[in-house]
Amino acid sequence: MLLLTWRDILVRYKQTVIGILWALIRPVLTVTIFALVFGRFAKLDAGGPPYVLVVLAGMLPWYFFASAISESSMSMINNSALLSKSYFPRLLLPLGAILATLVDFAISLCLLFVLLVWYHFPMSPRLLCLPLLTLAAMFAALGPGLLVTALNVRYRDFRYVVPFIVQIGLYISPVGFTSSLVAERLGSWGFTLYCLNPMVGVIEGFRWCIGVADQASVLAIAISGSVSLVLLVIGLKYFKSTEASFADYI
Repeated sequence: MLLLTWRDILVRYKQTVIGILWALIRPVLTVTIFALVFGRFAKLDAGGPPYVLVVLAGMLPWYFFASAISESSMSMINNSALLSKSYFPRLLLPLGAILATLVDFAISLCLLFVLLVWYHFPMSPRLLCLPLLTLAAMFAALGPGLLVTALNVRYRDFRYVVPFIVQIGLYISPVGFTSSLVAERLGSWGFTLYCLNPMVGVIEGFRWCIGVADQASVLAIAISGSVSLVLLVIGLKYFKSTEASFADYI
C-alpha cells in the first residue's frame, strides 16, 4: 500500500510547474476569498480570534476530507490496467489514494503554524490532539470514499457528481463560519440535524485543538462521529460486495 501511496503522490504532481506548492496555494486563495466575502462583507469577523485562523482551521480538515473522497473515487478507474493484470486486495487502491492526500494536509498544516506565529497566537498543549482529529477526518472520508469508488466503477456519472457534491459540501460545512453561529440561527433541533454532516464534529474538534475555539460541542462530535461510523460500515459492505466485478466493468 505504501508503494501505491508513493506512486499516487508522484503522479499527482507530475509535469506541474510548481509541484507540491499547490498544497499551499489552494488554501491560501480560498481563505483569502472567504476573508473578503464572509469576513468583510458578511461581517463575520467580529472580535475573538483572527478570522483568518478560524477559516483556515476549518478549511484544512475540510480540504483533506474532500481531496480524500475525490482521489479515492477515481482510484479504480485510474488503475484499470493494474486491476486486469493481477489480483490484490482492491481496498488498497482507495486507501492508498486517501493516504496520499495526507501529504498535502501536512504541508498545509505548516501554513497554519506560520500564521499562528504571525498573529502571536498562543499555542496550546491541545495541539497534541491533532493526530487524533486527523485520524477522525480520515475515517469520515473513508466510508463515503469507498462507496463512491465502487459506484464510480459501474456508473461513470459519479465522476461528475462527486466534484459537485464536494463543492456544495464546502458551503454547508462550518468552514467560513462557526458551528455556534449555526446553533444560534437554527436552534437546538436545527443544529442537531446540521451535525449529521460528518465534518461538523471534526472541524469543531480541530478548531478546539488549534485554540481558536474555547470548547468543542460534544453533541456535534458525537453525532458526526456516529454518522461517520455508519457511513464507514455501509461503504465497506458495499465495496466488499461489488469488488469481485470491478475488473469486468473496467
